[in-house]
Amino acid sequence: MLVLASSSPRRKELLTQAGFAFRAHASSIPEEHRADEDPIAIATRLAHEKAQAIFTELAVQDSENDPLLVLGADTVVVSPANEILGKPKDANDAARMLRQLAGATHSVITGVAVISRAGVEVASELTYVTMCTISEVEIEAYINTGEPMDKAGAYAIQGYTALWIPRIHGCYFNVVGLPLALVGNMLEGAAKRLQTEAAVAR
Repeated sequence: MLVLASSSPRRKELLTQAGFAFRAHASSIPEEHRADEDPIAIATRLAHEKAQAIFTELAVQDSENDPLLVLGADTVVVSPANEILGKPKDANDAARMLRQLAGATHSVITGVAVISRAGVEVASELTYVTMCTISEVEIEAYINTGEPMDKAGAYAIQGYTALWIPRIHGCYFNVVGLPLALVGNMLEGAAKRLQTEAAVAR
């Protein structure tokens, strides 16, 4: 049984697109950043905490025939000035973020954690995103669509801002919110470890 420790519609869409059968069970872990952590450490810690919370909650449902696998993820956007950009607090905050990203290259990091009774695996994916120069009029119009307001960095690469992103270096799906190739490899590895454990137990 694969469980996605997230309520993100984008992550659910990506897992479905990749052909995974799963159910979503949102984690209540607060997405707080610690002052002494770099972006990769933040993303991987939060992914691990989200997955661990749901695994602990659902562990009673774990079974030999349908072992529990919990997938957690957390995405952070890092501005060219090395500021970690979360979800904007309001329209002014969204505009501030977009001004930082416009006309420059920033990075997007997603931490991924997979937890089962066979163990814990944590990894991360890094993608560089180049955004065109955009005007204040364009920024205001984009904010008025409402799209930026629940997105880290105040934009969605799969949405309106596709017009402003001429190139990326790395995994596109990472920027959307879930690096599918990495996730697929991690889930495959976890499934093999569970099979090995079951075989040894017999």
